[in-house]
Amino acid sequence: MEDMSVIFAGTPQLAADCLAGLLGAGAPITAVLTRPDAPVGRKRKLTPSPVAQAAEAAELEVIKASRVDDDVVTALRAHQPRLGVVVAYGALLPEAALQVPEHGWVNLHYSKLPKYRGAAPVQHALLNGETTTAATVFQLERGMDTGPVHASVDYRIQELATAGDVLQDLTRVGTHLLVELLPALLEGTSEPVPQSGEPSYAPKLSRADAYIDPAQPAAAVVHRINATIPEPGAWTWCGPARLKLGPARVYSGAVDLPAGQVVLAASDRSPGEKLPVLATTDGGVVLTEVQPEGKKMMDATAWLRGLTHQAVLGG
Repeated sequence: MEDMSVIFAGTPQLAADCLAGLLGAGAPITAVLTRPDAPVGRKRKLTPSPVAQAAEAAELEVIKASRVDDDVVTALRAHQPRLGVVVAYGALLPEAALQVPEHGWVNLHYSKLPKYRGAAPVQHALLNGETTTAATVFQLERGMDTGPVHASVDYRIQELATAGDVLQDLTRVGTHLLVELLPALLEGTSEPVPQSGEPSYAPKLSRADAYIDPAQPAAAVVHRINATIPEPGAWTWCGPARLKLGPARVYSGAVDLPAGQVVLAASDRSPGEKLPVLATTDGGVVLTEVQPEGKKMMDATAWLRGLTHQAVLGG
């Protein structure tokens, strides 16, 4: 792969992890395109993106841009890249940028395309109760995640897995897939296959989407909790205060309580143990962790035992 320049475009920590994996495998990355520095933390200090930090540590050229204009295209063209790789850059690449690398750009996407095109494929897969998804490398074109697929690797979603967990795993799987594909991608010998099937879309979830309503079936409550961790963050009301929720699963035991009540119930898996169970319209949900306002995330059993009143969640 000598004398074959690769441009990498990405912004968040997941993309930085992929960049590190590619560099560790000897990928000839010469420059990185990432979003500009953004305010972070309570003091809102301007901070380089995780990808920018990883690239600077590797002594790569860093191009920072919120939109890819003519100046950015010129900077990319200076590297005469054979290939571009995109992992969660956060902005669309215009036609002029798509044409810069000799063999175009490939995108690591977190679904079995054409299912869940868009910004939040893992979150929507969990929200819809999917048990499998995939890491997919496809050829980037002007449409949203519409390009032909070079390869994909199926992935089984485990119980209690959050969107954050799945994204981390898929990044690891997808990085290995990119490393395997890279020689053929650089030579232009990989032959992508057009997507087939009915497409679906996965827009970014809002804070309102992360509200947990116990007046829903148990499975729907679990799916929404796990889909919205860590972002936007699963939350509900506990009296007048917000309560953030950690990973959850469906409780298989019987629950005969009004939706919203949380009680210590007999474990459905370990005789003699008690579990914090949130009642729903058709059963219960096992809570693992909660975070009351102004406090850190804590064990849900310890939280429940420490209350001096009946715990009722929801509006």
